Amino acid sequence: MEVVHYLLIFGLLMSDLGIYRAQDSIAADQAIRDGHTLVSADEMYELGFFSPGKSMNRYLGIWYNNKSPQTVVWVANRETPITDLSGVFKVDTNGSLLVIASSNNTIIWSSNPGPVSPTTINPVAQLLSSGNLVVRTTGQENFIWQSFDYPGDTFLPGMKFGKDLVSGLDRRWSSWKSLDDPSPGPYILFMNINGFPQLFEEQDSVPLSRFGPWNGVTFDGMPRHISNALFTHNFVFNDKEVYYVYTLVNSSVVTRVYFSPDGDVLRLNWIERTQMWFLYWKGNSDMCIRFGQCGSYGRCDAKKSPLCSCMEGFEPRNPDEWSASQWSSGCRRRTTLSCPDGDGFRVFKNVNMPDTRGAWFNRSMTLGECETACKQNCSCTAYANIDIRMNGSGCLLWFEDLMDVRTVDESRDLYVRIAVSDLTIQSIPEFTSRPVSSKKRQTITWVVSILSSLVIVILILAIMYGWRKKKRSQVKIPGNSVIVLFGLLPFVDVLVKPIDEEYIMESQDDDTELTSFSLSVISKSTNDFANDKKLGQGGFGPVYKGVLDDRREIAVKRLSKTSRQGLGEFKNEVEFIAKLQHRNLVKLLGYCIQGDENMLIYEYMPNKSLDSFIFDKIKSPILGWSDRFNIIHGIARGLLYLHQDSRFKIVHRDLKTSNVLLDVDMNPKISDFGLARMFREHENEANTNNVVGTLGYLAPEYVVDGTFSEKSDVFSFGVLVLEIVSGKKNKGFSHENDSDNLLAHAWRLFEEDMALELRDPHIRESCVASEVFRSIHIGLLCVQHFAKDRPTMSSVILMFDKEGALPQPKQPAFFAKGSLPQLSLASVNDITMTTLEPR
Repeated sequence: MEVVHYLLIFGLLMSDLGIYRAQDSIAADQAIRDGHTLVSADEMYELGFFSPGKSMNRYLGIWYNNKSPQTVVWVANRETPITDLSGVFKVDTNGSLLVIASSNNTIIWSSNPGPVSPTTINPVAQLLSSGNLVVRTTGQENFIWQSFDYPGDTFLPGMKFGKDLVSGLDRRWSSWKSLDDPSPGPYILFMNINGFPQLFEEQDSVPLSRFGPWNGVTFDGMPRHISNALFTHNFVFNDKEVYYVYTLVNSSVVTRVYFSPDGDVLRLNWIERTQMWFLYWKGNSDMCIRFGQCGSYGRCDAKKSPLCSCMEGFEPRNPDEWSASQWSSGCRRRTTLSCPDGDGFRVFKNVNMPDTRGAWFNRSMTLGECETACKQNCSCTAYANIDIRMNGSGCLLWFEDLMDVRTVDESRDLYVRIAVSDLTIQSIPEFTSRPVSSKKRQTITWVVSILSSLVIVILILAIMYGWRKKKRSQVKIPGNSVIVLFGLLPFVDVLVKPIDEEYIMESQDDDTELTSFSLSVISKSTNDFANDKKLGQGGFGPVYKGVLDDRREIAVKRLSKTSRQGLGEFKNEVEFIAKLQHRNLVKLLGYCIQGDENMLIYEYMPNKSLDSFIFDKIKSPILGWSDRFNIIHGIARGLLYLHQDSRFKIVHRDLKTSNVLLDVDMNPKISDFGLARMFREHENEANTNNVVGTLGYLAPEYVVDGTFSEKSDVFSFGVLVLEIVSGKKNKGFSHENDSDNLLAHAWRLFEEDMALELRDPHIRESCVASEVFRSIHIGLLCVQHFAKDRPTMSSVILMFDKEGALPQPKQPAFFAKGSLPQLSLASVNDITMTTLEPR
């Protein structure tokens, strides 16, 4: 090493001759000037200053040595070129790599743009044989920094493509603007880790194409891009990181994956005989690669004309648009689902997997267990294996419309929930390919007549039971929630025995048909509502933990006789939550209506509510930053579902820490829909004279004018984010240096570039600073004074998923002297006290 350094110094002294090339590495305070290069030990790669294409600008980059034309694989100062030949590349004593324009002594680029790190002992920069530029301490193997963590438009063997879940480092590709300009272009390719990880390409932040998910062999939809005699693939997905990497089988092969300025993903191999790059594979090679080409439940086949068709069991949502080859509106079901008994599953072969951003997964389940899980949840629209190798393993469940389905040469099987009638029609040849015989027609008519008669009998019995039930209990719950509550119970009750003496457990396959629990069963499960079973108290009444005879744990929400919330809120909550199914919303199992008792039965959340952790001095350290960050994401996804993705546009109106419950894995679930308000399709806001909710979480336009909208929930979400980050309550917050509330204090710190000071002391050592800062920034955007300035929840999700610049937040609401509105209708001690207005 000493000989190398000596030669380097000697070479720099001879810089005017332009004949020296440093070999392998340089040490601190040594430099490479424009016109000289650093070469890897095997002479495969070369580092130095270059000008791309016809440009006269100078950039520090790495390219293949002795290959013409020059093929650059990495650029340091992509956005800050040097306009003359004064460029200098050096290693600072703290281990930072610097690109300096010596003409004006300006640092153009640094490998550590943040705060200066402590002095590193004997740092050395080395260009490895892999093309990776690294910084390490002399004699040490670990890297202080490496160029492979900051890819550009080229993906080399051994380079990770994906996200470090601990540090937050996101290794993504970005195209050049042009062959003459290496600055980031409009195209990016990244690992999307929402749901089950998959690759996404975006153009100007709009999804362009999708590759994935990983099926155990390759990314779904890319069947030709598999391990072979040249290279092998690997996909790593664990608690610490998720990434894709490929390695060479034969080290003599020269191959690269190139992301062109036009957004094409290409694998190129160098052919020594012809001295040219050969196109081995193109990732986006047909018309079906465009994301969502055929809309929901549409199927794209590049070998057919027209490209798009509806999956079996579905029909065009807008036939006129489809006839004009406008397919983006997608398809809808021919027959409405009637879960559980009226549904089945159709297997689709030779298709890629639909978009998995909203999918649930379990990597240890079998296909049979996966089928059972989907059958038992009526919101499940499809299921499939994760890994196609051998007999298959793992489970993917979809709960939303299937998007971006394409016909491919080979892939795993996709099982889609279809109405039984559509399954029957498709599977019986007589119904599809030849006339039905007279005898068969008579048989069908006879069967249909019997079924119709049976349905009429059941309806009559249902009406009779409803009349009996109303007279016996004298409990009235107006509106269509009666249909949801009673489901199939009328028929059961008439044939068996009175409801107050039984425990009826209807099939849980249909999450919208709720179970009726008797008072005796609930009383037994809670030990007669014993104090030691009490979980908490809300505006609705007390909540108890119960254990059923089948050992299932439940949470019983009991309407207090003195509660200011009554049957209106009870009915409201049942009506909403029975229709909502999302992994970040609490699941309602059933109800109990008997005499004066009105109770809702929920799934039990062993970790109780979010406020019991972040505001508790003892429990707060348990909730590390990764958990808090996941909770923020989960709440955001739940709100997005309410506002945009559910069948109804719903504003929660009482989002707060005590209404966010945590399951055994600390996953958040939004609860308490007693004050929720449903909006019509084109309705964006409403007014009320009865302000409902909880002080500290209410948006200013709601408090002052009674106007509420989706942006009211966005405000509450922003408060939640800042409370989760800081571990402090907005209501009652005080700071020794000012009288601001939490929102104002956070904004002042942000304005003074001290936002990270807001962090809860318990997470300061373990948190990812970039994630904390971005969370604070997004939280402040959500609590801006005017509703029009706040982002929508879909924008919030995108802000968390991307690393681009965010708009500057404006002054938050209730800024002056920490003021909060004084309202008699709002809660005291965080317990919601409200009057529910008609919807």
